Amino acid sequence: QVQLVESGGGLVQAGGSLRLSCAASGSFFRVNAMGWYRQAPGKQRELVAAITSGASTNYADSVKGRFTISRDNAKNTVYLQMNSVKSEDTAVYYCNADIRRTLAQLTSQYWGQGTQVTVSA
Repeated sequence: QVQLVESGGGLVQAGGSLRLSCAASGSFFRVNAMGWYRQAPGKQRELVAAITSGASTNYADSVKGRFTISRDNAKNTVYLQMNSVKSEDTAVYYCNADIRRTLAQLTSQYWGQGTQVTVSA
């Protein structure tokens, strides 16, 4: 099986910083693209940031200049550095990974359990 284990969520003041981590573990051949999504109360889940295995990145317009996504391929881990957070950033953040289980098989999407980020004034 494949697991995505997230950490780093919690309560942070507006203007502060937080760093989320997500590590892929289990039986698989390769972790391809990884990303972070979030879902606020009453809102649809949206892409926050994504990164390919070659470190190409893209961000939602709302977080550009404030958030940074990165990865450690040796650890199969993706990070989200959140700076200058706003109340609008309050949401459950979900890790996502595109993973190939074996060389002969297609890739599949996997999701973490979600971690709550709450921004207070």
